[in-house]
Amino acid sequence: MKNDTSFSNRNTLKQIGIIFLYHGVYSMIDDQKILKTGTTTVGIVVKDGVILATESQATMGYLVATTKAPKLYEITDRIAMTISGSVADCQQVVRIIKANAKLHELECAKPISVRAVARLTANALFEQRLYPYISQLLIGGYDDAPRLFSLDSLGSLIEEFDFSATGSGSVIAYGVLEAEYSKDMNLDAAKELARKSIEAARRRDAASGGEIQMAIITKKGIKRI
Repeated sequence: MKNDTSFSNRNTLKQIGIIFLYHGVYSMIDDQKILKTGTTTVGIVVKDGVILATESQATMGYLVATTKAPKLYEITDRIAMTISGSVADCQQVVRIIKANAKLHELECAKPISVRAVARLTANALFEQRLYPYISQLLIGGYDDAPRLFSLDSLGSLIEEFDFSATGSGSVIAYGVLEAEYSKDMNLDAAKELARKSIEAARRRDAASGGEIQMAIITKKGIKRI
């Protein structure tokens, strides 16, 4: 029996170029495996804040579509998100979450918490699980403490208390993070560790490249680097 797919028109799909920033997911189209690759994103938690970092390359199959793809988005003045997956899907998720975070602030007259943004995102992803947003996200921020959450395309939500990485280069980044992370490190050391882990992934993962995008999130707000 032929493997089926959730896409209604597979022949049309094969003729369309779709940009992916993903972590190595296979889909079956007419019994052929198509590998969609790209991206390395990193999140690090220390006592004074959260570091989010990513490279800037977007791929379309084996074509480098751009080396200047934005993959780090500010959701509020103290919460940010990194993306990997389908560009269109991730951008739509960012738009939905930014709008809802702003609505929460207006209705409740106070900023939304990092946990609430993460749960809101997880709910939005879970609602679309049958036709999922192809995404793997990191949400980091500071409310009463620094917080980091990782989410997959089906809405699974995990709070990370040290570090996390997503994307095709994440296995390389994890090697650097595991070797050098310490809960006692300061923000400058965490920033350097994030840079080193992304650099390592860029050297060994063909789908990761371009400039490093980075944000330092503390109780004072987001500082982009």
